[in-house]
Amino acid sequence: MPAGVTTVRAGSDGSLAAAAAVLRSGGLVVLPTDTVYGLAALPHLPDAVRAVFRAKGRPSGMHLPVLAATVEQVRGLGVAFGAAASVLADRWWPGPLTLAFAFDPGSGRPDWLAGRDEVAVRVPDHDFVRALLRETGVLVVTSANPHGTATPLTAEAVSASLGPSVGLVVDGGALTEVPSTVVSLVGREPVVEREGVIPAPDVVEALTGAHEDGLAL
Repeated sequence: MPAGVTTVRAGSDGSLAAAAAVLRSGGLVVLPTDTVYGLAALPHLPDAVRAVFRAKGRPSGMHLPVLAATVEQVRGLGVAFGAAASVLADRWWPGPLTLAFAFDPGSGRPDWLAGRDEVAVRVPDHDFVRALLRETGVLVVTSANPHGTATPLTAEAVSASLGPSVGLVVDGGALTEVPSTVVSLVGREPVVEREGVIPAPDVVEALTGAHEDGLAL
């Protein structure tokens, strides 16, 4: 690992507490997921969120996606969690599916989501990450790579690419470079915006099958 980068193994003694402590202090943590390595921060800490953008060189107008431990945490964001979301979440959460939601006008939302038209959320199929999310609440998590480059496959390569901007790296071994599949539920019809681990035809099949079974989507 590059000098100065603190690294712990996912699931090792103290790793969960260490990651939570760095996040609560406003630091950034690299996390393994069931797809790619992610760069995480607590969403209600503005300086931490700005640090994510600086570390990646990500354009400021691009909102950060969110990871949650449970559907209940997702609903707590005030999203419009309709029938299509239920069908897809029942089949692929936890898993490599990101859903982009509009907001329910009748539900409250956290202050850090004020002014947003939508939010992209995923429940990852990774025990360590979900345990951390239960400890800290939802996190903003984006791929752990400089904007516009491929996501490194190992914790060591992530450390080399992001350098001292990261407070802690959680090593989960070699991962994939294939991201989650993204489905937008913001418009009148669900739209596959990015095909990742889950093939787009599988998403269409799940929604078509639910509709044929009489579910109003």
